[in-house]
Amino acid sequence: MRKYLFGLLLLLIYAGPLMADQDSSFIAARKAFSAGNASLLASHAKNLHSHIFAPYIDFYQLRLKLRAAEPATVKAFLARHENELIADRLREEWLEILGENQQWDLFATEYPRLVNDNIELQCYSIQQRLAAGDNTALTDALPIWFNAYSMPDSCTPVFNALISQNKVTVEDIWSRIRISLEAGQTSVARYINRHLHSKAALSISNLNAAAQNPLAYLKRQKNTPKSRAEREIILFALLRLLRNDTNQAYAHWSKVKASLNESDQSYFLGRLGHRAALRHDPRALDWFIEARNTQTPYPLTETLRTWQVRSALRVQNWDMVLESIASMPYGEQRDTTWRYWKARALKEKGDLLAANNILIPLSTKLDFYGQLAKEELGDIISLPDPVSLISEADIQAMQQRPGIQRTLTFYRLNIRIDGFREWVWALRDFNDMELLAASEVARRHGLYDRAINAANRTVLHHDFNLRFLAPYRDQLQDALQQQELDEAWVFGLIRQESRFVTDIRSGAGATGLMQLMPATAKWVASQLGLRNFKQSLVSDVNTNLRLGTYYLKHVLNDLDNQPLLASAAYNAGPGRARRWRDDTKQLEGAIYAETIPFNETRDYVKKVLKNSMYYAKVLQHDHNRPTLKQRLGVVNSK
Repeated sequence: MRKYLFGLLLLLIYAGPLMADQDSSFIAARKAFSAGNASLLASHAKNLHSHIFAPYIDFYQLRLKLRAAEPATVKAFLARHENELIADRLREEWLEILGENQQWDLFATEYPRLVNDNIELQCYSIQQRLAAGDNTALTDALPIWFNAYSMPDSCTPVFNALISQNKVTVEDIWSRIRISLEAGQTSVARYINRHLHSKAALSISNLNAAAQNPLAYLKRQKNTPKSRAEREIILFALLRLLRNDTNQAYAHWSKVKASLNESDQSYFLGRLGHRAALRHDPRALDWFIEARNTQTPYPLTETLRTWQVRSALRVQNWDMVLESIASMPYGEQRDTTWRYWKARALKEKGDLLAANNILIPLSTKLDFYGQLAKEELGDIISLPDPVSLISEADIQAMQQRPGIQRTLTFYRLNIRIDGFREWVWALRDFNDMELLAASEVARRHGLYDRAINAANRTVLHHDFNLRFLAPYRDQLQDALQQQELDEAWVFGLIRQESRFVTDIRSGAGATGLMQLMPATAKWVASQLGLRNFKQSLVSDVNTNLRLGTYYLKHVLNDLDNQPLLASAAYNAGPGRARRWRDDTKQLEGAIYAETIPFNETRDYVKKVLKNSMYYAKVLQHDHNRPTLKQRLGVVNSK
């Protein structure tokens, strides 16, 4: 027994330094790989044969010589690491080389085994099928054509084949030019323009003039456009003008619309309605209706269809809400958003039976509209009784899985991007029990964002204590008491902002749990009288919570003490939250939320308020707990 304990002691003494040495070697090997230094990589690899990342060293070394590698060598690697992320990553890069070199037999063998596909490889696959005489390949390629943005070089031969075999018509060429111009991708439009006969094609000089100064270009148009190309540039100039000023664009539209055919008129009117709806202009719905009522209506995109519904909601035209939803393809109508608003419209019109037939199944959903549907039926949110779904043995077994081990180690080494990739790969086929076990492993290791990610994916068996984790609750209490804020709402906001990652930093520069921008943090620090404040302190949990809750209380006070408006302000700024109110009338909070013009903020607000409802249950706020409708409230006019 003494020998055993002595041996164990020695193991503990030496294991720590050995692990640290191997970690350092791996980080150095990874840097050598990034620098393309094969000899330095090989030098560090000698110390890593037993490391959890030994397969990555194998990957790095083969990746550096992949272009010159024999197929047998690559296949041996793929077999050795079958079902691992590094095998899929290497296969993806090998397929790009095989496609580039038109090694179609090898490509055809490996492509079906790829998990993480991309558009470049999809086009190579179509090339391979064409080379093999597959006549259906071009039919599958056609949807790729209708893209506003520049496509990989591998798609060029595919597009050329589509055009040469008349699978893409002249009208299809014009359609792609139009969607590219609408997206502001003038370089793509110029490139596609080359596929038109020179006499029919766009004038590049006119196109450039319309792009640089659309108002001046439109003022110069005195004559009726004689060609499709001239009409397209006029429409493009109108759209450029519309991006900044609805009224100015509409004024010039009134001058030129008679010279355009009805399809072109319908096209512009739909975009006019969309831009107006984004600006909460009450004329938006009329323009959508006018676009639809032309003899040759131009089809609305999915984005425009959704904003037609929102413009009807904004003016509470329930007939048009129903009509607009009914005009959507079936798949769009099945979205919980439009199912809820269809039920609400039916209810507003007095058809309670039809409304309830939608609300009852919708109320089982766990999202924002599932909660609203439940409340429409007179119920309140509830959680299933806590049941021990996973055992300690399940959790320990999950922690030992190689993919989970690699995730944990990557995060421990602060290599988050690779940790994220390994996590996503490991969980891709998990059932509910495996997801919950993985979630608990992540929670125990302080990876709260990964824990929430796994728990959120369960389908039938849920653990809301994992979905709605509440770390740092003790640290938050002082700030909550000082600012008199609702704990459930603050947790709902933090969960959406950072998923409880303390040192996270957004692309815009927001930092920490409550994602504070530098200027905001500096302003709040001055309001609080914090001496010797510096931006590095914003990542500190206590400092971040103190600053963030002060600012949240500030916007709450400034915006009628409404969590809905304050949530919108926290994400997009107080000025925008005010501007999104109606000019003259009160708005139901749910309609205000649904018609927020920023996709990110609209999604953010719904999720924050949905989160707050679940946190109120998880944190056992059983007294005076507001409903979701009460949290949304009624938004006063400007």
